[in-house]
Amino acid sequence: MAGKITGFFREFVLAFSLLLFVVGLFLMMMGVIWYWFRDLQLGFYTDTISQLKDWNAYILALGFIAFIFGVWYLYSYFKKRKFVLEELKTNKRSELLKKRVELEDTVKHLPSKYKKMLEKKEEELRL
Repeated sequence: MAGKITGFFREFVLAFSLLLFVVGLFLMMMGVIWYWFRDLQLGFYTDTISQLKDWNAYILALGFIAFIFGVWYLYSYFKKRKFVLEELKTNKRSELLKKRVELEDTVKHLPSKYKKMLEKKEEELRL
């Protein structure tokens, strides 16, 4: 069961990290508006903030945490993706063999598309 959940999140890591980033930014802005820009009137958004009153401290903290996790997962995803794509550009068998363990470990944390790309490259270079 845990493997299925992990696999599901791995396939959609980009969408979830973007969602976490946006929700975190939205919640964090609610807290910022409540504490530093109370006179600002933006309609429904500020009305909701006014109704929450002192709960905005928790919303600010929750938004900050969600924002940080969203940024971290986005950064991690793009860093791993860039590494895999750069290493798969090589046409030299020896270069791929040097990075093979690191590539296989990195591909485990990316969507299955990248694992298939690695397998195709290994097949192409007869590894």
